[in-house]
This record gives sequence, structure tokens and C-alpha cells, in this order.
Amino acid sequence: MQYLLMIYRSEAELFKMNDADRQKMSAEYGTFTQSIIQSGQFKAGDGLQPSTTATTVRVREGKVLTTDGPFAETREQLGGYYLVEAKDLDAAIAIAARIPGAREGSIEIRPIMIYSPELVQARSGRA
Repeated sequence: MQYLLMIYRSEAELFKMNDADRQKMSAEYGTFTQSIIQSGQFKAGDGLQPSTTATTVRVREGKVLTTDGPFAETREQLGGYYLVEAKDLDAAIAIAARIPGAREGSIEIRPIMIYSPELVQARSGRA
């Protein structure tokens, strides 16, 4: 089963880090990423630009409304993600616990919703 592991941490704290600490954290992420690539658990993953670069989109009464920044003010911001393959939630938790950001922030785990082939075809207009 696939799980999305969303990495949350305080951007304010991240911006306070000195270059040496930032490089150390980057190396830890590199080591972690290589380990899940080698184990076959890695499907995708990336870091995200700061939440100040976000744009939130809503459609109300047929009108597209955009707002600069994230949807909600929070203490922690979404900073990146991993899409992984794991046999069950316990295995996904074990992977998430190894993500360097779990020590300072939090990792939200969500199972990926699996659609039937018929539904996928219907959604793509090939029914």
C-alpha cells in the first residue's frame, strides 16, 4: 500500500538555522532518502518552497478566488513529502519515524486512496 508522509515543521525555526546545521540536516535527508530508494519503498518525494510562496485557490459561485499564502495560519508548515510503499500502517510509521524532520516537527501519514480501474477510466473520459 502507498502512504503519503507529509513533513511539517516551523519555518521560523528552520530559517534561524545556521549554514552548518542546515547542511547537516540536508545530509541526513540525503541518507534517509537513499535508504528508502535502495529498499524499494520510495515512490516520490520533494521539499517545498516556503509557505510564503503558496497560493490558495477557491471557487465560489463560479468565481476563482486566489489568496497569497497558505490556507491557514499554523505553528508548523508543510515543508515536503515522501510517497512510500509500505505493507501496512505500522511499516509506514516506522519509515516516518526515520525522517529527520520528525525530531523537530511532525510527520502526517495518509494512505493513498486506490480507485478501481473503471472509475479511473470514467474520470479520464475513456469509459
